[in-house]
Amino acid sequence: MKDSNGQWASPPSRPALDAHEIHVWRVALDQPDWLVEQLRQWLASDEQARASRFYFDHDRTRYIVGRGALRSILSGYLGTEPNQLQFEYGLHGKPALTASCGQIHFNTSHSKGLGLCAVTRQCELGVDLELVRLVIDAEQIAQRFFSAQENAVFQSLPVEQRQAAFSYCWTRKEAFIKAIGEGLSHPLDQFDVSFAPGEPAKFLSIGGSAQNALGWSLFSLTPGSNYVGALAVEGRDWQLACWEWGMSHVE
Repeated sequence: MKDSNGQWASPPSRPALDAHEIHVWRVALDQPDWLVEQLRQWLASDEQARASRFYFDHDRTRYIVGRGALRSILSGYLGTEPNQLQFEYGLHGKPALTASCGQIHFNTSHSKGLGLCAVTRQCELGVDLELVRLVIDAEQIAQRFFSAQENAVFQSLPVEQRQAAFSYCWTRKEAFIKAIGEGLSHPLDQFDVSFAPGEPAKFLSIGGSAQNALGWSLFSLTPGSNYVGALAVEGRDWQLACWEWGMSHVE
C-alpha cells in the first residue's frame, strides 16, 4: 500500500470494507448550524455532556461534528442507525464499539478544523493528524522523547528541514501508541520510525527489534494544506482508500 497522496474522493453510497482494506475519512469540522444540530441529536448523553463543557463555541461544534461524523461513518458499514451505536473506552481512553454493535475497528484524530477517521475490520489501528506549525522547542522535545537513533537523524538534518521532520516523526509515533491503545503511557523512545523529508514512512524497530517492525505498517497521509497525518496498523499488504465525508452522509 502506498502512502496517501492527498487524493480524497467522494465515496460510493455504501462503501464496502473488505478484510485487507483500510478506509480513512477526512472530515471538515466547521459545518453549518443546521448540520451541527442534526449531528448533536445523534450523540449519547455522555457525549452531549462533554460537548456542553467546552468553553468556546467553535470547540463545542467541532467536537459535535467529529463525533457525529464518526457515528455516520460507522453506521454506514454496520447497517445501523447512528444514534444506536454504543462506545466503550480502554484503560488509556481509546474508544471502541461495544461487542453488540458489530466487529469494526476505528481510530480518530483532529487538529483545528480538520478530522480523520480510520476504519478496518481485522485489527486495531491508530491515526494522527497535526496542523504544521512552528515548534520553537522541537530540538529539546526530540532529545527528550525521540529514540537515540531518531534524535541522531534529526540532528543530522539541515536546519531548514527539521520542522517538517519533527511533524512527520511526532505524528507517526502518535499513530503507533494510539494503535496499541497505550497513548503517551508508552515510552516514545522504545521504537523507531523513518521521518526524514522525502523518505517513505516505515517502522525501523519496535522494542529494539527490527524483526518486530516487519509486522507493522506505517503510512503517511496528506489530509490538507499545512497538515501532516500518519496511520499505523499491525500487519502488511493493506489496501488504502481515502474518502471525503460531507453533508450527503446525513439523512
